[in-house]
Amino acid sequence: GGILDAYLRTDGVWILTRNKQSYTTNSERECAEKCEDERSFNCRAFLFTRVKQQCLTLAENSKTTLMFNSTDAVLYEKKIYLLQCKRGNGKDYRGTEAKTQRGVPCQKWADKVPHKPNFTPEKHPRAGLEENYCRNPDMDENGPWCYTTDPTIRFDYCNIPECEMECMQCNGEDYHGKVSRTESGFQCQHWDAQEPHMHGFLPENFPEKDLKMNFCRNPDGDLRPWCFTTSPTKRWEYCDIPRCTPRPPVSGSSSQCLSANGEDYRGRIAVTESGSTCQHWNTQFPHRHGWIPDSYPCKGLEENYCRNPDGEKRPWCYTTNRAVRWEYCAVPHCDGTEQQSAAANITSFSSFFTECINGNGKDYRGTIAKTGKGRTCQAWSSQTPHSHNYFTPVTHPRAGLDKNYCRNPDGDVNGLWCFTTDPEKKWEYCEIPRCCNYA
Repeated sequence: GGILDAYLRTDGVWILTRNKQSYTTNSERECAEKCEDERSFNCRAFLFTRVKQQCLTLAENSKTTLMFNSTDAVLYEKKIYLLQCKRGNGKDYRGTEAKTQRGVPCQKWADKVPHKPNFTPEKHPRAGLEENYCRNPDMDENGPWCYTTDPTIRFDYCNIPECEMECMQCNGEDYHGKVSRTESGFQCQHWDAQEPHMHGFLPENFPEKDLKMNFCRNPDGDLRPWCFTTSPTKRWEYCDIPRCTPRPPVSGSSSQCLSANGEDYRGRIAVTESGSTCQHWNTQFPHRHGWIPDSYPCKGLEENYCRNPDGEKRPWCYTTNRAVRWEYCAVPHCDGTEQQSAAANITSFSSFFTECINGNGKDYRGTIAKTGKGRTCQAWSSQTPHSHNYFTPVTHPRAGLDKNYCRNPDGDVNGLWCFTTDPEKKWEYCEIPRCCNYA
């Protein structure tokens, strides 16, 4: 789960390369950090000597230069540069294939003849546009390609085989793999760490979510596995984990009645407990939302049937009434017991709007909109002064992200918070009194 997981280790070998940098470090981990931060060239590997604790960052690896024995040395090669296969659309392919699928040699990315390229190493420094190797700088769905040396063929795709790799079912809520980098290549922050990003997804708070090391996970039912990153300027990002094929059936282990909280309910009730007709899941009118059937293939979001895709108390739906965004549905219990009365539900629902909190305040729906230090909260639908594409009313439609009210969409153990309108302070906790418990 650490930085060294991205490298293949080989003891007792050395490789020769003219393009290198020398550093003094205390460990292999520190040397790996030097390789990640290297700006003089594209660091493909590093050597670490145990006795002198010398660190050499290298522009080449065993695929591009010769190796020989050296007792005291340990060679660490970035796995991404050793792969001769592609994952997904091959945007991270860094192999050395340099011919098109028709056998035509590739033009060097830095050259301007016979074709003047739109994609160059200067314009796209993170795309691996080295030599004339096949790459996918524009994330073409057909995979890696290159400009060709044939004046009559500007570009063509390369024949790169698929890698065998781990995959996820549905939205990856049950993913337990060991991918620990985001789709842009950021290393993931450990779930039990609070640096560089503070958060509430601690392993002890979510023991059932398998928040181990810094592996990509989906603890909140998002579109796919993600993680907080180790970059101070990038709070979080999705991980590039493909869905397994074939997909499991949409209905899964289905039920026609209510058991537990009804997450497996696949019946055809399409009316709320107050009698409102449910809005179809694949429409955005009258209520915009993020529960798109294609994005959540295993949640059973068919037609306008009542469902529980987010682990609520019981099945619900958006309504066709503009004045009522959503409501629970009256689904009969499998054991034949009656559901609580509508009046009791209304009382329970209204308690969401009190100006006090229970627990970590995840269910708080009050209207306090200032932080504990008096800063005004930024609206959740706004991206200024702070950009936060993760926590929006569309991405978290059930989190109550209305206007600029204090909320706790990530289950932070320290309570409610909000982004602030102060450009110098991205977010801050709110101070909201606890509700009295008369039980």
